Amino acid sequence: MKIIKTSTICMFLLFLFFAFGCKTASENEKHAIELETLETAFEQYREPAITHRRFKHADIQPLIQKHSSAFEIEELGESVEGKSISSLTWGEGQTKVLLWSQMHGNESTATMSLFDLFNFLEASGDAYDELRQVLKSNLQIKFIPMLNPDGADAFKRRNALDIDLNRDAISQISPEAVILKSIRDAFEPEFGFNLHDQQIYYNVDKTPKQATISVLAPGYNYDRDVNEVRARAMKAIVGMNEVLQQVIPGGVGKYDDGFEPRAFGDNIQKWGTSTILIESGGYVGDPEKQFIRKLNFMIILNALNQIALKGYEAYTVDQYFEIPDNGFQLMDLILQEVQVPVEGEWYPIDIAIRRRESNADSTYYVTGSVDDLGDMQVYFGLEELEVNGLRYEEGKTYDQAFESVNEITGEKALELLRSGYSAVKVQNGDPGDLHNLPLIVLKSRDEFTGGWQTGSNPTFFLKQDDSLKYALINGYLIDLQNPQDQLLKQRIY
Repeated sequence: MKIIKTSTICMFLLFLFFAFGCKTASENEKHAIELETLETAFEQYREPAITHRRFKHADIQPLIQKHSSAFEIEELGESVEGKSISSLTWGEGQTKVLLWSQMHGNESTATMSLFDLFNFLEASGDAYDELRQVLKSNLQIKFIPMLNPDGADAFKRRNALDIDLNRDAISQISPEAVILKSIRDAFEPEFGFNLHDQQIYYNVDKTPKQATISVLAPGYNYDRDVNEVRARAMKAIVGMNEVLQQVIPGGVGKYDDGFEPRAFGDNIQKWGTSTILIESGGYVGDPEKQFIRKLNFMIILNALNQIALKGYEAYTVDQYFEIPDNGFQLMDLILQEVQVPVEGEWYPIDIAIRRRESNADSTYYVTGSVDDLGDMQVYFGLEELEVNGLRYEEGKTYDQAFESVNEITGEKALELLRSGYSAVKVQNGDPGDLHNLPLIVLKSRDEFTGGWQTGSNPTFFLKQDDSLKYALINGYLIDLQNPQDQLLKQRIY
């Protein structure tokens, strides 16, 4: 029998201690909140009054006031159109944190999550009390949930002066910009969260993965230097990314850090506040961004805890730079090798389609457009179809007018599509009224012509021999043999 010396055993046990014991200590130093805790906290404290992303200034005023007993609420000033801009302050700690949302009026995802967070912070008597006490005793947090109420009411990016507030940090032409700069200077936060939405067409560079969340520790000079202030932001972002990779693996991108001398994020970093940009992108099946709202809640709450306990110091700047960059290579739909007719000949081309939203009161409609065509191999489609040589077929307009869109059932719409009709006319209803039919609906005109060329509305059919296989209606793909339910938000023409 071979005898193992006691000294050998001791060395082995010592190795195990350092290999595993040190790793556990490092994990503890991060002070990260368990994923399940973050998820259950969101579900328990989600604000039920907000169910979609096109809420207005008036909608959030009662939601602000309901927190008046737990938060210090202050009216900071007014927008160009005279709407109030308020802050909510919570906590008694030494480390100050400022969060501002909806600087761009149509970027409302994080605003929703802030109201969820308000509910969480105000509550008591549950399993999260210890966490709340850590935050309350270590942090003083000031929230500005809607910096651009005029833009929010119109659901547009810019304010009522048609100025991009994120390009008004220096000139401060807008009253909203003056408010943000004044609060930053008076409050002097150590950390700042700049909360935005980005286009859904951002991807994680060179991959088909949608950048559901993008992050940035903005540069404070043209040389993109990293000082202590910016490094703190970078490390905090690494902690946020650690949470996100558990929920949306591969779905996080990093913005380019080129210095923009007019931007608030870049300048607030320059003025000494460690600034973290969070951009909410897209997620398939989440048009109202309710899942992304949850992600915002989770990463902000986790980051606040790590700031309170300095857990971000367990991360490195190198880990920040390992987060992949953003790309802008996504399309809603890519059709590969469609046969299109030109001068009596058929040519195989890829067709890349994007569908853009337009405002319609408190909701929106979608307009599809052929964004590019030819060889589209450098792009990725949220939906892709290899059509294997199917031929382009122009759609027809049904001659007989229907009384209204309500007369057209789903079955009738499918019957018309299978007969080659892509458009119908109605006697009642106004141009601009919305509908969800998989057809183009006409009131003010007799014909509608789609096309495959760039800039055209992608409304046509794909045909094999004499059989129609697919319909494209306003950029939405419909399999005529196996149609699936889709939410087609369209307007009457």
